[in-house]
Amino acid sequence: MKRHLTGGCVSELKCLWQREDGQDLTEYVLLLAFIALTTAALVIAPMSSVNQIWEDGNSELSTAASAASS
Repeated sequence: MKRHLTGGCVSELKCLWQREDGQDLTEYVLLLAFIALTTAALVIAPMSSVNQIWEDGNSELSTAASAASS
């Protein structure tokens, strides 16, 4: 493990924890996690509605195709 000349930190993580630079990094990681989870929720939630619309449209097209061929 290396020692830094300025603070005598034993590891990079300990130095980040002691300096305020680590706080910014933590905040950015938390913000990124929040954005990722929100995006996932917004994408997953309407999937059942889209699936239902797709099935309804498919059923209507099948009905129309069988009526047209008769």
